[in-house]
Amino acid sequence: MLEPLLGNKTSEKILLYLHVYGEGYSRLLSRVFGMSVSGVYQQLRRLEDGGVIVGFSKGRTRIFKLNPRYPFRSELAALLRKALQFVSEDTKEQYFRGRTRPRRTGKPV
Repeated sequence: MLEPLLGNKTSEKILLYLHVYGEGYSRLLSRVFGMSVSGVYQQLRRLEDGGVIVGFSKGRTRIFKLNPRYPFRSELAALLRKALQFVSEDTKEQYFRGRTRPRRTGKPV
């Protein structure tokens, strides 16, 4: 949906993922979307070079998140919120509703 605006579908998926989860890293994103790590990392670098996202190191892993100082951050967040409304329920289940932490021990399923 945002592909014509952003240039490709990978960038769209990355930005939606970072909007929903707050942060991510290249190997995780490639696993979630079933893409090559190099392809995902290339788009992460492009978005980082443009100032849309920022990366920082946590141990040996480079973590990326939306840039809080990006001049159009609020407009981008509004656009991503709006785009997420038009994503199919199946796609939301598959990509944007995963667990981010383990279930508490003893908690019923």
